[in-house]
Amino acid sequence: ISSGSKTFLIDAPLDPENKYLRHACIESPDMKNIYDGVVTVDMKGEATILLPPYFEALNSDFRYQLTSIGASATGLFISEEIKNNSFTIGGGAPGKKVSWQVTGIRKDAFANAHPVIPEPLKEAENRGKYLYPVELGRIEKSGISKTSQQ
Repeated sequence: ISSGSKTFLIDAPLDPENKYLRHACIESPDMKNIYDGVVTVDMKGEATILLPPYFEALNSDFRYQLTSIGASATGLFISEEIKNNSFTIGGGAPGKKVSWQVTGIRKDAFANAHPVIPEPLKEAENRGKYLYPVELGRIEKSGISKTSQQ
């Protein structure tokens, strides 16, 4: 199944009885979430980033990216890794903007129960056929019917 906009909807990790959590999806073999923003570091060249309260309940295997805006900052670094849904940037020039991004791999109950298999074999009846035959230079009738994709 494909669509122009993909989302997931699960029971909220911190309040599953009363709330949903809805996120837009990215393309990856992992169930990966991306969080990002821009922050201005303080006079010590530091900034603490507050993530959503559910961040650590939903994610694991964190990755960080930092980019100084306006001038290079060779000393920019993650001074404190994620703990209690926040992390700290250090080494910035006082008052400068920093673009940050952190990713995590979903670890919620649904993700654990339904892992993505990145390269599954096609069903026997669909081998030799294509989801998008024309885009692969094949004829339209060599396509897999839309009903067999569901």
